[in-house]
Amino acid sequence: MKPRLVVARPVPEAVAARARAEFDALINDDPTLPPETILEQLRRHRAEALFFTSSLPLRGAFLEALPREVKIAASCSVGFDHIDVAACKARGLIVTNTPDVLTDCTADMAMLLILAACRRAHEYDAIMRAGWRRRFGLGDMLGIRVSGKRLGILGMGRIGRAVARRARGFGMRILYHDIARLPPDLEEGAEYFADLKAMLPHCDILTLHAPGGEATRKIINAETLALLPKGAVLVNAARGSLVDEEALLAALRSGHLFAAGLDVFQNEPDFDTRFAELPNVFLTPHMGSATVETRNAMGFRALDNIAAVLAGRPPIDPLWT
Repeated sequence: MKPRLVVARPVPEAVAARARAEFDALINDDPTLPPETILEQLRRHRAEALFFTSSLPLRGAFLEALPREVKIAASCSVGFDHIDVAACKARGLIVTNTPDVLTDCTADMAMLLILAACRRAHEYDAIMRAGWRRRFGLGDMLGIRVSGKRLGILGMGRIGRAVARRARGFGMRILYHDIARLPPDLEEGAEYFADLKAMLPHCDILTLHAPGGEATRKIINAETLALLPKGAVLVNAARGSLVDEEALLAALRSGHLFAAGLDVFQNEPDFDTRFAELPNVFLTPHMGSATVETRNAMGFRALDNIAAVLAGRPPIDPLWT
């Protein structure tokens, strides 16, 4: 008998094919199934494992109702602010994520947001789609040069460091803030600021790569935005919870910020559409890891964790040890 698995959300076909080959897998094609339906599927299928994503929070009533037969819940994500880690640990449920495999593509997305925000990509695209038909003078529709700018990075983990490596190709000066300083071999010449507020006045561009959660909730707010130089650019490819969106809207409208590039929002998919009304905001719908290669790798990593645990081996990417 193959181990029994419920895949709570749609996955790429290559991931689905492997799940079917290695497991007795029930794979959902509807991304909007309510938690109650997933719980019923787990019970009926007598599942030993749950494959889920950040759109299905593993906490509260859902976690309490999770069948005891489920030995592992594998989140197809690097972030885990949708998981009550302490409650899962207390219950003895193994929970894993998928680090490393999405680092490069998320860093690529951050660079896309930096370039698009600085170089007014949304506005240029809108002009072309409207037919263009008028000439611009030398002083019209000017963006900001990215090369040589001071890039502040909030959160110098795997993705933050990958962004720094890309930014060095643009001759950017790298500044960063994190809870602890990196060793020199990982720092690679970046300048560390123990105090975020001390770093912000030196940032032409600020890109966010900190984890979500209470410790970082609205860390970018009216006070911290005011510390950025006038004309700075903000990029967020991490978590929407890091930003006070009312304060960000005010900074963009006032001209204190030149632009923003946003891939994540406080409420997804029901984001604040006032951002879409602003010409100086470049928007993407939480697509940092959305490449064929990365989404397949994330799915395979989740399945690797499930296969290990159900075979009696330790998980590869446990959220605690």
